[in-house]
Amino acid sequence: MLGTFAAYGCSLGSAFFSFRREACQDQLIVMRWNRSLLQKIACGIPNFYTVVYLPQSTLFMIGSSLPAASFATEKDFRRPVVTWRNCLLLPQVLCCIVVLSLPWCFSTVAATCDPVATLDREPKGYGYTKENGEVDLPGVGSVEGDGIRSKVGQEEVCRVQGHTRDLKPPAEEGFLMLDHRESAPFQPSHPLAGREFESMTIASYRGPGNNDSRRNKELPILLWWSESIFPHFPGDTERIDCPRGSCLVTKNKKVQLYKRTKSIIFYGTDFRAYEVPLPRLPHQTWAVFHEESPMNNYVLSHLPGITLFNYTATFRRESDYPLSLQWLPSIEYLQNPAVPLIEKNEWVKGGHGPVLYIQSHCDVPSDRDRYVQEFMKYIQVDSYGKCLNNRKLPNVRLEDTSTATTEDPEFMLFVSKYKFHLAMENALCQDYMTEKLWRTMHLGAIPIYRGSASVQDWMPNDHSVILVDNFPEPRVLAEFIESLNRDNAKYLRYLEYKKPGGVTNKFLLESLEGREWGVNDMTAPNYLSGFECFICDQENARIAEERKHRKSAGKLPTPAPRIAKYSHMGCPMPVPGFGNVEDLPESDSWKQMWLQDYWQSLDQAEALGAMLRQNETEQGRFWDYMHDIFLRRNIQH
Repeated sequence: MLGTFAAYGCSLGSAFFSFRREACQDQLIVMRWNRSLLQKIACGIPNFYTVVYLPQSTLFMIGSSLPAASFATEKDFRRPVVTWRNCLLLPQVLCCIVVLSLPWCFSTVAATCDPVATLDREPKGYGYTKENGEVDLPGVGSVEGDGIRSKVGQEEVCRVQGHTRDLKPPAEEGFLMLDHRESAPFQPSHPLAGREFESMTIASYRGPGNNDSRRNKELPILLWWSESIFPHFPGDTERIDCPRGSCLVTKNKKVQLYKRTKSIIFYGTDFRAYEVPLPRLPHQTWAVFHEESPMNNYVLSHLPGITLFNYTATFRRESDYPLSLQWLPSIEYLQNPAVPLIEKNEWVKGGHGPVLYIQSHCDVPSDRDRYVQEFMKYIQVDSYGKCLNNRKLPNVRLEDTSTATTEDPEFMLFVSKYKFHLAMENALCQDYMTEKLWRTMHLGAIPIYRGSASVQDWMPNDHSVILVDNFPEPRVLAEFIESLNRDNAKYLRYLEYKKPGGVTNKFLLESLEGREWGVNDMTAPNYLSGFECFICDQENARIAEERKHRKSAGKLPTPAPRIAKYSHMGCPMPVPGFGNVEDLPESDSWKQMWLQDYWQSLDQAEALGAMLRQNETEQGRFWDYMHDIFLRRNIQH
């Protein structure tokens, strides 16, 4: 019987799981799977997760999307822990057997890590030191040893002062640690790994062009740590030609330790404090691209988190490469003709409400459903999504949540009949504005908006949006909406921006005119390619400044480090959509989830910062740092 269950567990594992090795001690193995199919087979219900701790080597986690009251994330886990939620006894036993059988199916997961390689062991393929202090790396070319002291992030660190044959730098520098997860860390992870890294470079995107005559093997390398958003296809390595110079960009993590790898680019949503490449190398800058909701990663909303980075591209206008208008293609998009008001009034007379609410992502940090639920007491709101649903869409196809985000013509025609749209972001932060706002305006409805507190800065004129936060309570807002619904002249004033010359906001016009990337515009680069060119230019400029410093024999100062600021991303603590947090019971699911997530993200940011200051090399020690922070906070309180 046990053998049968083990075999079943193996088949499940091979069908549903992918895994990765993280660190030598107390490894965190996060399994990912086909959620819906696994739920049906293993548990039969969606609200389920299991955590099993196996000492020294492995922590398995099986989980799925949970309601707010029972949701747990990796950062919630403390070892040792065994947790069961919302699962019947028989499925629990089955799931447990599956988990216990996984080590037999994937013996490499629980295998002991090799000790961290040190630089007194010469890796295969290393070259010899030249007289000028350079060292040849296969497929990389010569790299210089310069002895410059530089500051990357917040820490003062030393660069290697020239490698010797045994490649053992001074102990206090600890610079070029070999990757203990890879036996040949300087070889590209590619079927043609024997060939030079540069020979696999392709040119699907060349950038705006320049007169850079350097060969590929002489160019700085930018590494996209999040492969899923690598903005080039096909291939995994490419040369880009940007205004100040050229670079190689790659998603090949084997180049992490190259001296020529000057910057690592992270995707904010995928950035995990316990997964960063350690140690942080002193010659490398970090960049973060985060255009999505603050709720995806609150680590970046805290000062200790965002200041880990040197370059930023976020929705905040203060970031190095701002993406505030990522959902607005053009002024023409805003001035799309609205449905005639006479048709909208007939729609209301036919029994529909004047206000539309369509959301299927419930229980979010902005707590919008709590506000809308109170608002509904005073005015008719037609809610078609899964959140607060009280009406059905015309056909089943439109109920697919993906349809609502693709500007499906039938869907767009239907929602354009409403006079007002509740446009509420899932999280609140300066300049975070999404299609909920811009699409409403495109369709000619008046947005009842809650999201970015600075939204008025971006509006086409000073009377095109109704701000929820300008009203003391939902009842007062409902009374104002009813007055506009009855007064055609006052209603139409909110749509004056659709007339010729109706867009009077110079800041909006200049921002659209000045951005170098486009939205659904094949004649302009996308913002991913634009951001990597920005980094390429910055790194080439940094290299030039360091070269000048070196040649000046110390007469010129070391180039100042570039460090991100809180304003590049920082978002406030979530607050209830209606009422005060003090009035919510401790059992409130929103309070349990999002306040905890926000403050635990601060702990994670501080833990990672401490690890970098200590020049840690093992990711697995992250949870030890988290534990220390937890103990300190308890002592302080």
